[in-house]
Amino acid sequence: MDFEQIYKEYFGDIYRYIRGLSGDEHIAEEVTCETFFKAMRNLGKFRGDCDIRVWLCKIAKNTYFSYLKNNKKSEPTDISEQEHIPDSKINIEELTVEQDESERIKKILHDLSEPYKEVFMWRVYGELSFKHIGQLFGKNENWACVTYHRAKKLIREKMEEPYK
Repeated sequence: MDFEQIYKEYFGDIYRYIRGLSGDEHIAEEVTCETFFKAMRNLGKFRGDCDIRVWLCKIAKNTYFSYLKNNKKSEPTDISEQEHIPDSKINIEELTVEQDESERIKKILHDLSEPYKEVFMWRVYGELSFKHIGQLFGKNENWACVTYHRAKKLIREKMEEPYK
């Protein structure tokens, strides 16, 4: 396998996947670069038992979670360090609730079993069609669609449970 060809063909997919997970283009760039560096070092270990895109996304996902673990954001203590001061018209309580919900969804998604997690992430963050997702898993378009909707249902059910 030619690594340069793999890089050219899949860089955009991996970047969009991580951009969707992180919501931050700088993190997505950093994690995507690190993902391809790891893939290059481990290309000989790729067994070919799944689509290379799936393999790259697994590396990307693990790299992203390692990034989060190693780069926990601390609140700036000096107001001059803040990049953005919220508009006074924005309700701080609403922002806090939205951030809490976003974190809760990420946690639920992280704990979701396979293949629901991967299919959901490919559809939402990777912006892939059901047909393409089905091909990645060696299944059909209908399987991907049903699996995605089941994942959404599981996430909704978890969101309705009392927060712990």
